Amino acid sequence: MALKATIYKADLSIADMDRNYYGTHALTLARHPSETDERMMVRLLAFAIHAHEALSFTKGMFDVEEPDLWQKDLTDAIELWIEIGQPEERRILKGCGRAEHVIVYSYSTASPIWWKNIANKVERAKNLTVVNLPSDATAALEKMAQRTMQLQCTIQDGQIWLTDGVETVQVDREVWKAER
Repeated sequence: MALKATIYKADLSIADMDRNYYGTHALTLARHPSETDERMMVRLLAFAIHAHEALSFTKGMFDVEEPDLWQKDLTDAIELWIEIGQPEERRILKGCGRAEHVIVYSYSTASPIWWKNIANKVERAKNLTVVNLPSDATAALEKMAQRTMQLQCTIQDGQIWLTDGVETVQVDREVWKAER
């Protein structure tokens, strides 16, 4: 018998002063049995950074044809394709061919090795951004994971703070490749 996803609920309030975006989202996240709490929280953080009414979580780990998050326009064209972790070159380039913008958020201590091996292979992708998140920050986010969460995210001057009312985690992004 196959294991089923674990459902998490998050009420996420976002104050993104860099984009003038302010909103509250009631989110449901399905955590794949092989997904860690850390990876799920990085998915939630990616949602907060790019929050938009059309941004949604996909089947992700359940369907290899979809990214972790995407934003589609009214014609069903993919505007934003977001991958979490260390995807293969083929997957990244597939996203670059299908979407207007592709962003990869890597977060583990092994990310520098992954990026060193893949950087030259994806350099030609003009619509690709690769961002590394510090592993100490994502480990702190992992500790916030609860089946029901009340979270606030503040983004200002490129700085990100995520709080659950008890703990606050500051996440500094390091851009390894910027879209051209």
